[in-house]
Amino acid sequence: MNIQDIKLWNDDLDEINSSLPELGNLAGQSVLITGPTGLICSAVVDVLIRYNATHDEKIKIFAAGRSEEKVKSRFASYTSEPWFTFIPYDAAGVNNAFPEDINYIIHGASNASPNHIVAEPVETMLANFNGMKELLDYSRANKTSRIVYISTSEVYGKKDSKEPSKVSDYGGIDILNPRSSYSIGKCAAETLCASYYDEYGVESSIIRPGHIYGPTAGKNDNRVSSAWAYAVARGEDIVMKSDGSQIRSYCYCLDSASAILTVLLKGQSVKAYNISNPESVINIKQMAELLAKSADVKLRFELPTEAEKKGFNPMSNSSLDSTELQELGWKGLFNAERGFAHTVEIIKQMQS
Repeated sequence: MNIQDIKLWNDDLDEINSSLPELGNLAGQSVLITGPTGLICSAVVDVLIRYNATHDEKIKIFAAGRSEEKVKSRFASYTSEPWFTFIPYDAAGVNNAFPEDINYIIHGASNASPNHIVAEPVETMLANFNGMKELLDYSRANKTSRIVYISTSEVYGKKDSKEPSKVSDYGGIDILNPRSSYSIGKCAAETLCASYYDEYGVESSIIRPGHIYGPTAGKNDNRVSSAWAYAVARGEDIVMKSDGSQIRSYCYCLDSASAILTVLLKGQSVKAYNISNPESVINIKQMAELLAKSADVKLRFELPTEAEKKGFNPMSNSSLDSTELQELGWKGLFNAERGFAHTVEIIKQMQS
């Protein structure tokens, strides 16, 4: 079953849209979204589609991705609408073709899979930097109103403090570790945004997500929150490969989508905003327990292999302070218990 046919998902979308009255400012405007079938940006596209389904004046959506087949499958009921357009796009490329009438850009295309980062550190780093440069050049030439760049909480690196990271808190990143290709590439892209604003006046804002989860994750997504959600939806036990003490800012994908759209419309230029729901700052073990509870399965522990250890996020505490985002009026609507329960239930229905 397609996610857009599931009542619980549409109810969640309606709840999010009712909290975003500023979406009306996008009516009649065009929004280019890269990575439209990914965990984060597919939720953004669904929010905009749901708006169009309930309003006369439409938001024009340009879904920019590598696979037209994948986009048409994910948004099957809407790809023939005049306000929905697929754009061939590869963040690693340098000659992507874009229409000239884009008002806003949400740049979410990035390799975020731990396995792929380890296997392709060069491609990961270059795609993060070159993909951002191409869109900044487009915005400079075409006077786009704003780009929102979806970065990562990994830019904060390792830190000694146990307090949630503020947007100005930076720890250390091991620059000679190939696993750092992801975080360093994101850091460089953020600095590029600031540089284009300073030198050319290109408007951009930066989003630093915590650990986003939800039913928009692909079934082959190997991030633990996604892999475990699919496992428990199949009735399988959760197998942990650590003690689970690492603290994370978990956020339901639709809360993340509302944060991105809030920053798009109300954020300041060259300012970073952490996405973190204060009601969902928990450790990995607590997250696993919520998932296991939602499907009535067990939580088991095993030692990791050396290969598995290489892909681990090195940050023991990657909780985030979302003060700047909340000052824009954003509030998370799904705490961890509710968000993970909805995730598992929607995945179950998608697999039925």
